[in-house]
Amino acid sequence: MGLSKAGIKYVQSLRIKKFRQKYHQFIVEGDKSVAEVLNSDWNIESLYYCEGFSAALPPFAEQISPAEMERLSQHQSPQKALAVVHMPELSEEVHIAKEGLTLALDGIQDPGNLGTLIRLCDWYGVKQVICSLDTVDVFNHKVISGTMGSFLRVQVQYTDLTEALANSPVPIYGAVMDGENIHQLKPETNAVLVIGNEGQGISDAVMRTLKHRISIPRFGQAESLNAAIAGGILLDRFVGA
Repeated sequence: MGLSKAGIKYVQSLRIKKFRQKYHQFIVEGDKSVAEVLNSDWNIESLYYCEGFSAALPPFAEQISPAEMERLSQHQSPQKALAVVHMPELSEEVHIAKEGLTLALDGIQDPGNLGTLIRLCDWYGVKQVICSLDTVDVFNHKVISGTMGSFLRVQVQYTDLTEALANSPVPIYGAVMDGENIHQLKPETNAVLVIGNEGQGISDAVMRTLKHRISIPRFGQAESLNAAIAGGILLDRFVGA
């Protein structure tokens, strides 16, 4: 039967943040990620697949040609499955957990960094991520792809980060260039870890909420670490301490 022009246009519209927000839906691409969504309790609006996709399919799944998948996909080398998924219903109020580690992201702009950080949180068992309002959209396709399905298991919320941190029931640690050596510090189990913008770091307003300023010691000549690499090192220290 083939995809209608309206169907193609609708899926393509979800590449843009304002339409994702308008329809409260987003795109998941890739065999592994789509299979994980199918095995979750997230609500799928539509699912398109090409011959060779091996997951168990719902009745509404629609087989399309590789050429049609190319029109829907935002990847240079499209895979065999794409789903339009409903965003989860989350409370607008953000309450930092009293137990465990919460990751707070202040102005992260690179979708790849956000996707990797969410995947790292899933690896280390961190369930809550709170983002400043100017952090890249979690439902950006590059973010979703970068999580490799971890977006299904890590709650990500956007809020006025300064206000949320000001009301934190647990101590707040922030990654800076000239802080305490993280390897010489035993971080508290129940805490917030703040990672700042790739170029500017943590904003002044958020900086004022920190109890501890921490850093990763440098032994070579690299100017800096990107946010995802720094986040991975720090998460390992917090969770494994």
